[in-house]
Amino acid sequence: MMKTWLRLAVLVLLISLLAACGGNTDEQESAENTEENTEGNTEQMEDTESTEAVTVRDAFGEKTFEETPLKVVALEWTYVEDLLALGVQPVGVADIEGYNSWVDIDAELDQDVVDVGTRQEPNLEMIAELEPDLIITAGFRHEAIQQELEFIAPTLFFDPYPTDETVSQYDEMEETFRTIAKVVQKEDEAESVLEELDAKYEEAKEQIAAADLKTNEFVLTQAFSANQAPTLRLFTPNAMATQIFEKVGLENVYDSGQFEMYGYSEVNVEALPAVEDANFFYVVQDDDNVFENQLQSNSVWQNLNFVQNDQLYPLGGDAWLFGGPLSAMTLVDRIVEVVEEE
Repeated sequence: MMKTWLRLAVLVLLISLLAACGGNTDEQESAENTEENTEGNTEQMEDTESTEAVTVRDAFGEKTFEETPLKVVALEWTYVEDLLALGVQPVGVADIEGYNSWVDIDAELDQDVVDVGTRQEPNLEMIAELEPDLIITAGFRHEAIQQELEFIAPTLFFDPYPTDETVSQYDEMEETFRTIAKVVQKEDEAESVLEELDAKYEEAKEQIAAADLKTNEFVLTQAFSANQAPTLRLFTPNAMATQIFEKVGLENVYDSGQFEMYGYSEVNVEALPAVEDANFFYVVQDDDNVFENQLQSNSVWQNLNFVQNDQLYPLGGDAWLFGGPLSAMTLVDRIVEVVEEE
């Protein structure tokens, strides 16, 4: 009888111990589940914050992005460098070879970036294969294929050449840069780049003043061969490149007398005597240097004051005059470099 009661007592004790252990396990699991749920909710909140809907305006109206684009295709070189300035590598770029020839900035494209055709005629099939979250381009180039691009991915169309004379190309460049930064969630980075650019202007202004040029007046040209003859783009007051020169203390002397939407007039050498007393800054490709290859025997060119007085300033073929903040920095560096060599 005693043994029976002893066995029952041991059995009750074991059951109690097992119940207690089970309860602790359940409580532990419950606590762990609560912690996991809390962490999950926190992560979800963080994801929600990082993908908060963003609404911006492009050349054709307002566009809303519910999530931050990660895979971006850029069909215009300005927007390629805007992305690079923000630390974003595009997955596709139009005419990479041309970009590398004309654009020199302090940021490089990755080797695996895909060339998606020309800026004028991008390859829509190749773009679609990249499955981008965003396409960025210029409205004046691709308005005709707007529907096709937007079928592939949300597309931002910008207008780097405002027809509104009250809006400068420089202001448009900054506004577009900030808009792209907002869409890709890089607004702080954009402001840092623009602050760095403003500081560079101030530093360059002092350096150029110290160079003691014969005159602070300038004319700027991008020159090339067309139909086997030299063609010069003389930049007008509304051009972004002209405004960059003026930000470092130089004074533009060329004005066509009418609004030039693209910011330049295409002229030949006969137009240059009107500006021959200014400093002559120019951009040409090494394999198409019209001043060395075609104008050496031209009497009009040879008798110009800036030629006679050695006021010719080559900026290099890859000083891109239609770019974003990083191209502006390159241009400023080239200006300072050539005037200090005088």
